[in-house]
Amino acid sequence: MKGILLLNGQPYGGKIDADGALVYCCDGAYAWAKDKVRIDKNIGDFDSLKETPFPPPEEIYPAEKNFTDGEIALSKLLEAGVSGIEIYGGNGGREDHFLGNLHLVHRAHEAGVKCVMISENSEIFAGDGVISLGQYKGRTFSVLPFGGTLHIIESAGLKYSYPERISYGECRGISNICESGTAYLKVEGVALVIINRGEV
Repeated sequence: MKGILLLNGQPYGGKIDADGALVYCCDGAYAWAKDKVRIDKNIGDFDSLKETPFPPPEEIYPAEKNFTDGEIALSKLLEAGVSGIEIYGGNGGREDHFLGNLHLVHRAHEAGVKCVMISENSEIFAGDGVISLGQYKGRTFSVLPFGGTLHIIESAGLKYSYPERISYGECRGISNICESGTAYLKVEGVALVIINRGEV
């Protein structure tokens, strides 16, 4: 079962396929998502919402707490046993929230669940081992170390080759192009992969 997490960042204007998915909506995301996609559970403190969401929240969390609404919702999706997670509304808005949302992607990855943060401009996910990129043929993408040094073991189907190592704090993985339907990257460490959804 796929999990969908709706966050209160830049509203997502595209279609969200929720068929067979478990959909959790956080706080103010309800304002942009309520008429776009079915919501199974509303989660948060609702300090940025001017209406009572439907379905009514099972619990209203205090505004002053140790975890963000998105972190609480992600935990609940993982506890529910979802096989993958799509995040919408995680980009835009406050930069600190966006960076925090990237850490939600990392947390899901560490739990063994692929998590993709989707906006109209990009798809962002964490990967290790062999990362298949063929489905993004013709797209520009970037790879950054996520949490530590990234060792590039091998790659194929890409316009540019990578150095053997990209250290944390380096930007040497910015802007490559997938040129083959069998493109891949094999790494040691965790890679943050950003796929450009626009033109090359």
